[in-house]
Amino acid sequence: MTAFDDLMAFQRETSALGQIAGRLGWDQETVMPRGAAPQRAEEMAAIEAVLHARRSDPRVADWLKQAQPQDEAGQAQLREIRRSYERTVKVPADLAKAIARVTSAAQGTWAQARADEDVAAFLPVLQEVVALKREEGAALAQGGDIFDAMVEDYEPYTTGTQIAEIFDQMRPRLVALRAAVLDKLGPAPLSGIYDEQAQMRLSRKLAATFGYDFNTGRVDKAVHPFSSGSGLDVRITTRTSETDPFNCFYSTIHEVGHAAYEQGINPAYALTPLGQGVSMGVHESQSRIYENQLGRSRAFTGWLYGQMTETFGDFGIADAGAFYATVNGVHNGYVRTEADEVQYNLHIMLRFDLERALMEGDLQVSDLEAAWNDRFNADFGYAVDKPSNGCLQDVHWSVGLFGYFPTYSLGNVYAGCLYQALRAAVAGLDAQLAAGDTSGATGWLRENVQQYGGLYTPRDVIRRASGREPGPEPLLDYLESKFGELYSL
Repeated sequence: MTAFDDLMAFQRETSALGQIAGRLGWDQETVMPRGAAPQRAEEMAAIEAVLHARRSDPRVADWLKQAQPQDEAGQAQLREIRRSYERTVKVPADLAKAIARVTSAAQGTWAQARADEDVAAFLPVLQEVVALKREEGAALAQGGDIFDAMVEDYEPYTTGTQIAEIFDQMRPRLVALRAAVLDKLGPAPLSGIYDEQAQMRLSRKLAATFGYDFNTGRVDKAVHPFSSGSGLDVRITTRTSETDPFNCFYSTIHEVGHAAYEQGINPAYALTPLGQGVSMGVHESQSRIYENQLGRSRAFTGWLYGQMTETFGDFGIADAGAFYATVNGVHNGYVRTEADEVQYNLHIMLRFDLERALMEGDLQVSDLEAAWNDRFNADFGYAVDKPSNGCLQDVHWSVGLFGYFPTYSLGNVYAGCLYQALRAAVAGLDAQLAAGDTSGATGWLRENVQQYGGLYTPRDVIRRASGREPGPEPLLDYLESKFGELYSL
């Protein structure tokens, strides 16, 4: 065997162990008994120690020096293995293990504090998480910007400064559109009670409609919807509310976008660095285009209106046109995952600025709740009513995902570029969606984005698929056109 073959064999074993760690995380958020949390923290720490040792194994450096890949995919494998190795060796093994242990325990503490509306119960463990992640960031940055080092985990080859510049371009048009829309009388939200088992049945039908392969996946319920796994085991979760079925349906479609990306990657890349989505921004481009540009389109909501009528009977909305307006209604609200397209990115910008300040030491954990509430009031014009609608609403910081939040808005930016190209390429798209047929759109995304996995860098993926340099203009044009028509602006 050549050095390249030895490296790839070693890498596949490491990736397989990483998948096992991911399955432990899935279990913890879905079916694990609550009392198992302390033991699970030790299990996660143990497997992280094994993974860290493998990812920093000196043989990897030797193989990287000697390997001679024969094609583009092989070169990309080395690029990603080298990037991962160079980052891993900067982080002490004991620190990686400590982060895994604390974040596993913190997740359960967060969930209980959220249920109890008790910020004080969460802050001590969050303080530990932030301290450990800042230590990790300093090790990775080696004198550079700590938050840039955090972002690199989720959006390679991108910096916090670059993201801030994109957000600065977006904010004025988003704020102006939000003000113009909220100045109009919008549709009333849904009312009534919707059976949660019926929601789950329709949720699974929606997953299949968007191409989710149940032969290699499953749908479960969790506090916070997520997608987990790659290759031949890609699982999603959703959540239900008896008064808000849209939360269930659009969470499901969103997570199917993530899962379809993983299921659509070239099988030859399985259990290698190329066998997973190239970045969380590109990942989010898939989930957001599935959820919004496709799932909330006038054409598709016409089909969904029929499905809801079959499932729930008369639910108080007169016709498909009124249903489209309700699905896309712009209303004041606290929760990011329930936010409309107009306001969603403003929720992300709030989190981006706060977590950047936490990582750079400009904001203390003890001041986080007040900082969140003050910023929310300034951005949205009303006060946070309870912690679960404020700084306790998201799981991300409890599990150490600092640098993750901005990728949600990057995903929206990328989705805007992709949708512009998709509409030009897929003839009869609206007629297909009106019939509940997403295959034209999802097939284009699989062919132009998903199949490549990590073969190309994030911006290259979007550039190749859309034919343009990634930027916010297509997204902002789409939002202004859609909501300008909806609200007669």
